[in-house]
Amino acid sequence: MIIDPQEQTFRENYKLLTGSILPRPIALISTVSADGYNNVAPFSFFNGVCSNPPTILFCPSIRVDDGSLKDTVNNIKSTKEFVVNIVSESFAQEMVATATEFNSETDEFEKVGLHPVPSIKINVPRVEESLIQFECKLNQIVHIGNGAPGSGAVVIGTVVLFHVDNNIYKSGHIDLKGLNPIGRLAGSDGYCRIGDSFEIKRIPRPDESSQ
Repeated sequence: MIIDPQEQTFRENYKLLTGSILPRPIALISTVSADGYNNVAPFSFFNGVCSNPPTILFCPSIRVDDGSLKDTVNNIKSTKEFVVNIVSESFAQEMVATATEFNSETDEFEKVGLHPVPSIKINVPRVEESLIQFECKLNQIVHIGNGAPGSGAVVIGTVVLFHVDNNIYKSGHIDLKGLNPIGRLAGSDGYCRIGDSFEIKRIPRPDESSQ
C-alpha cells in the first residue's frame, strides 16, 4: 500500500505516524507563565539531539479546536526556560491528567496532585515524583506548517542541569528497572512498559578494535 499524505486529512496522517513510531518516550514538560502560573503537560514526540552541549527536543502540536498555541509553548516563549521530567509508571495516572486543557491560570501541579520542587539554574519547578529531570534553557523554536490544526513546532532546549535519583544511578548508568519508564503507543489510551529487553552486540569498526 502506498499512501500520499496530501490525499488524506491531517488526522489520518497523525494516526499513521503515532501507529508507526513506537514506542515513544514521554516528556512531562513543566513551565511557568509570564504571570507566574505553573503548567505541566506531556509530549510523546520527544527525543535527544546531541550531547555536546546536551540538547533535547520535543514537538507540541497546534490545538485542534481553535488553532492556538499550547500554554507550554507560550510559556517557553516568554521565559526561555522549561524542565523535562521523565515519566515513570508510578505517576502515570497523574501524567495523563495533565493532558487536560486547563485554563492557563490553573496551577496544574495542584490540579492533578503532582508536587513542584525548585530548580537550581532556572526559575521553573521540577516534578518531585519524577526520578530524572532536565533543567533546560531554550535554544530555538522551529514552527512547522501554516499554523492550521495539524501544524506544530520543534522546541529545542539545552540541558543546563541533570537531576537523577540516587537509587537509579549505578556506576554512571541509569537503572532501567528502577526508573520503570513508560512509553506511548497509538490511540488515546495506549501506553507500554519496558518489561522485556534484549541486547545485540555491535561489531566494532576497524579503528575501534585497537583501542
